[in-house]
Amino acid sequence: MNPLLRNANVHTTLRRFISLAVVFAAGLAPLTASAAWWDKAWTERATITLNTSAGGVPTQEAVTNTVVPVRLHPGNFDFAAAKEDGSDLRVLAADDKTPLRFTVERFDSVGELAVLWVRLPSVLPATDKNQIHVYAGNPKAPPAEPGGDLFAPDALLTLHFGEKEGPALDSGGALKSDAAILREANGLLGTSAKLAGAPIVFNAPDRLKLPAGGALTLSLWIKPDNPAKGVLLDWGPLKLLLNNGQVGVDVAGARFSGGNLPPNTWAQVVLVLGAGKATLYINGSMAAQSSAELQRPPLPGTLSIGAAYAGLVDELQIVPAARSADAIRLAAAAQGADPKLVASVKESADAPAAESGGGGYLGILLKNLTTDAWVVIAILMVMFVVAAWVMVTKAVFIGRTDRDNRGFLQRFRDAKADLLTVDAKGHANSSLQRLYQAGLNELTKRNVGQGGPGLSGASLDAVKAAVDADMVRETHRLNAQMVLLTIAISGGPFLGLLGTVVGVMITFAAIAAAGDVNVNAIAPGIAAALLATVAGLAVAIPALFGYNYLASRIKNISADMQIFVDEFVSRVAETYGQR
Repeated sequence: MNPLLRNANVHTTLRRFISLAVVFAAGLAPLTASAAWWDKAWTERATITLNTSAGGVPTQEAVTNTVVPVRLHPGNFDFAAAKEDGSDLRVLAADDKTPLRFTVERFDSVGELAVLWVRLPSVLPATDKNQIHVYAGNPKAPPAEPGGDLFAPDALLTLHFGEKEGPALDSGGALKSDAAILREANGLLGTSAKLAGAPIVFNAPDRLKLPAGGALTLSLWIKPDNPAKGVLLDWGPLKLLLNNGQVGVDVAGARFSGGNLPPNTWAQVVLVLGAGKATLYINGSMAAQSSAELQRPPLPGTLSIGAAYAGLVDELQIVPAARSADAIRLAAAAQGADPKLVASVKESADAPAAESGGGGYLGILLKNLTTDAWVVIAILMVMFVVAAWVMVTKAVFIGRTDRDNRGFLQRFRDAKADLLTVDAKGHANSSLQRLYQAGLNELTKRNVGQGGPGLSGASLDAVKAAVDADMVRETHRLNAQMVLLTIAISGGPFLGLLGTVVGVMITFAAIAAAGDVNVNAIAPGIAAALLATVAGLAVAIPALFGYNYLASRIKNISADMQIFVDEFVSRVAETYGQR
């Protein structure tokens, strides 16, 4: 066959093989239901779900006008698509029509971490359909309208401690502490206040001074180095204290305590004064309640936080109203990123996630692949194409060699009269024919068959050595490029494992920096990282099967060549050897 035609057939076969592989891989991607999309100019979004059903954090009544934090990280948001300063962010309700007020506390496009505060008109009870959508990916978008102080006019004081330096500022900027404070970069949601005994003091008689009576809710997050002692909050006759691992409450001399605070662990502390009772909540659950009826005493305009306390403080809020148990439970779960409450998923305008049924898993994995994983998978794709090309071309080559060997061997054995005139036409791919030709050349050099003397033992050895040398070359030709398959078999899984390990490291580093332990934030990154290992195995397994199959056929052809060389030399010695 013409070599050009043979190569064209090989390439056609290879193209068909790769096309089938691509079609098969595309078939693995589940069909996704089309989801509503607010504006196609925004190409990316993160969908955040608050699950208040029995499978999440159950609530019995709707929580209205609440402000919740939204954490963005590589697991649920494409920072590469957003503007560097996050000015293209937009937040919409579940209907994908109603804009929601929000403010950005932190947006780090390099570290791929962000924290937004979003005001929700209502969080419905007993449902997993409480959703909000955070859109990004529009480089032409103007900055969003300022969300203002989301906590006013509800709150008297709201502290996020998100400033880089200086005094602590109220979320509305109207109040600030008397002195600068220390901060810890990796706090609850971002930056937290770091205290070592000196309190944070606010003097604001016009804002903080309250007459007697009326409801009040105090909430803050703490991470004490030692929960045995310290004053969490001192507001004249109202105090929150640490007492031997519990939180103590002192309301004008009436005292009670509850809860169990381990060291170096974040905990939410909430005190509600209302309806003649003082109730203490720890991490959203009621820990203690006053035994006698209490009325809120008049409060001065000076408030201090953290006297004789060592540890971190974050998200302090004072509201002149009695928050419900459901609102407190929801706030604790949302601010603490409870995985039972908060679920998130990253979506694209080209391939939005399915609204139900769980489709689009492959798309989720691909969207969460880190750069290193993409590099590894790209290398593995090249290795797969090379391995497929080797397997196809070698299978075609070995098949033709084996077929022509059988045909030539039959003619060789049928040539009983003269070994020097075996017809080799039609067997151009036969390695045995090439060995025969090498032996024939050696015999022609020695005038065998032209009436000369027979071959001596040394001459027969020389002929056999020449044929053996050609057999070695034929063996090398048969095994050529097989090393590429061994590289794919051994290197593919290791490359995939490398991509997985690095991807998991990056995922955990991002989660640690964000302080978000939500399984929905961790799972997509880890699952995507494992995709690199799957890709490595997808390269190695077909290459392993192909290598073993081709190696067995090469072994058989090599054995046939060895047998042929022995048979050829034996017949030459018998026919043309010295008598």
